Amino acid sequence: MECTVNWTGGLGTRSGMGFVAETGSGHTLMMDGAPDAAKPELGGQNLAPRPLELLLAGAGGCTAYDVVLILKRGRHAVAGCTVKLSAERADADPRVFTRINMHFTVTGKAVPPTAVERAIAMSHEKYCSASIMLGKTAQISTSFEVLEA
Repeated sequence: MECTVNWTGGLGTRSGMGFVAETGSGHTLMMDGAPDAAKPELGGQNLAPRPLELLLAGAGGCTAYDVVLILKRGRHAVAGCTVKLSAERADADPRVFTRINMHFTVTGKAVPPTAVERAIAMSHEKYCSASIMLGKTAQISTSFEVLEA
């Protein structure tokens, strides 16, 4: 897996903390920092997500992918899956994630809660590389609800 990240600031008239990433699969995405009123040249322009927001989103996407795939392979009529993530970070550098909660909302027709619980556990214990990696620094908790479609 590869990714190239380029700073959009630098010499000349460009400044700020914006970056463009190009993934190995050929997709691009923007990242930016928060504005810094005290030192504008060191802050971003708030034009794109922060890098750590993308890390959190990646973990959510990774685990949601697993949960949907596991439920579909179990022949459950899953129609939707949403994961709401909230995270806390360390107070001092490095400001790693220390706690992450992932709340899953699975929608479908007669999807058993036990199947959802099992799919989430399998994702976090075996399949989701992102959440397993983040689990090295953060305490990850999960919760879920199942809604009838």
